[in-house]
Amino acid sequence: MTIRVLVADDQDLVRTGLKMILNAQPGIDVVGEAVDGREAVEMARRLRPDVCLFDIRMPNLDGVEATRMLAGPNVVSPMRVVVITTFDLDEYVHGALKAGARGFLLKDAGPELLVQAIESAAKGDALIAPSVTVRLLESFADAPSSQPNEPFEALTTREEEVLAVVAVGRTNAEIADELYISLSTVKTHLASLMNKLGVRNRVEMAMWAHETGRMS
Repeated sequence: MTIRVLVADDQDLVRTGLKMILNAQPGIDVVGEAVDGREAVEMARRLRPDVCLFDIRMPNLDGVEATRMLAGPNVVSPMRVVVITTFDLDEYVHGALKAGARGFLLKDAGPELLVQAIESAAKGDALIAPSVTVRLLESFADAPSSQPNEPFEALTTREEEVLAVVAVGRTNAEIADELYISLSTVKTHLASLMNKLGVRNRVEMAMWAHETGRMS
């Protein structure tokens, strides 16, 4: 099945480049282009793409707020949004993920990771660039610590292992290879971890691991 993508970026050259990369992939079709956040939200609601690819800095409405309006916790039928940016600023990353983004990439991540992020989001999974996860944790380490929430239910030994690997930015396929388990088993453990920890994405999972001393 073809993955229908909406691209939103206020820079014509960047938007054109993203469209060319995605349209060159079998099974991906860019069905719309928006030049600002407000237009992106309107087009997304009208076109109902499988995945929205949003720049984080756009005029009229930024990518974080556009993501919240389409994928936030109060949205009845949330869409799948991947945020991409040239700005390696941790507060933007965390803000986008809190708003409901399914992925976060830097624009220098390369075509392969971009396509993986779109495909992961379309399947209901999430992909966050490993470098972004590492930077967030480095920033988080310098911030005042807070008391981490206790898990709603004790983690199993395997869940602890999956958590440790997620915390260093591994993708699902890399987790499966490293722990010698299937992709479907990885997804089952991730869903269980998110439920037990009360988190919505991998970065929040990694932050929880850091807060509780599960990372050195």
